[in-house]
Amino acid sequence: MMLTAYDPFAATSAAFRALDQLTGRAGAGTARPLSGMPMDAYRVGDNFVAHFDLPGVDPGSIDLSVEGNTLTISAERSVPQLENAEWTVAERPFGSYTRQLVLGRSLDTERLEASYHDGVLTISIPVAEKAKARKITVSRADAPAAVEARTIEGEQPAVES
Repeated sequence: MMLTAYDPFAATSAAFRALDQLTGRAGAGTARPLSGMPMDAYRVGDNFVAHFDLPGVDPGSIDLSVEGNTLTISAERSVPQLENAEWTVAERPFGSYTRQLVLGRSLDTERLEASYHDGVLTISIPVAEKAKARKITVSRADAPAAVEARTIEGEQPAVES
């Protein structure tokens, strides 16, 4: 498994949408906080690639961090501050949001690369060398190989008398 997506606010967002529908505010002409970060993810060759839609986000507000095998992406889209503006419609989403991805151990997060172009954040993570498919050569032995007992630490086990 390369990836597990987790949205900690999915249930809350659904509850607010339901409340808006009940109160007749669904589709109102006011800007809403960002509710998600749409993503496409795939493997191509020896790389895992993910694209995140972040339209209107200042690239300087994008923060990526990896802790263990969890990738956290945070970004912010600010509300335009215009003097003497009298808003008639404000539908574009704004605010801060975060998305976390649990990455498979087969990815080399030390070599993660990220770029932002035309409102899309692209992340590329190479597959770790130890996780790549490899061919194992089997040699012919004239006699069965002896297997020596060792502990996890590589030491000889104590022999009980």
